[in-house]
Amino acid sequence: MANLTCPLCTSQETGHFHRDRQREYHRCAQCRLVFVDSSQHLSTDAEKAVYDLHQNRNDDPGYLNFLSRLALPLAGLLPPGSEGLDYGCGPGPALAGLLEGYGHRIALYDPIYANRRELLQQQYDFVACTEVIEHFREPGAEFARLFGLIRPGGWLGIMTKLVIGADAFSRWHYKNDPTHIAFFSRSTLLWLAERYDCAIEFIGSDVIILQRNPHRRSR
Repeated sequence: MANLTCPLCTSQETGHFHRDRQREYHRCAQCRLVFVDSSQHLSTDAEKAVYDLHQNRNDDPGYLNFLSRLALPLAGLLPPGSEGLDYGCGPGPALAGLLEGYGHRIALYDPIYANRRELLQQQYDFVACTEVIEHFREPGAEFARLFGLIRPGGWLGIMTKLVIGADAFSRWHYKNDPTHIAFFSRSTLLWLAERYDCAIEFIGSDVIILQRNPHRRSR
């Protein structure tokens, strides 16, 4: 059987990583992405049905505290009055509310809940993706779009759980969500940083901030 093409870097140096009762997981030898083949992705309707079960309320202190793990360090890097995009915002603008509280403006885009594609025709000082990139069906195309949305010197803030190793992955609850189909490690994110000329900082266990073309800014 031919190796699968990596959906992030398009390498065919991929192989078996793990199998459970639901799916098989593959890993790319080049960018180290762990991914589920498209033949095992949910349909769009089935994916939305899972999201609709989430109960992330904008006034839930626990949820706001969770989002603040990205919002606080990201806001601390941004010039006053920065303009951003919450990419994959879901049905509620909780992150936007936090960032607006720090004095920034943020637009909302989500392919299911806020499919305002005109927002993808401009650039921003920052883009935020909280618990989003693990849902990417075509992560290579998605990251090309994301970095194209960010002005030189701008920021991409990400929240996602990171792959540690095969043994930990076998026991990892994060892989059990059927909408999670792309799993990133530090190595994968370092590959992305090099690919897109970014500085990168890892904050805690699940927050990553990249600065695009860190030596250039355009205003």
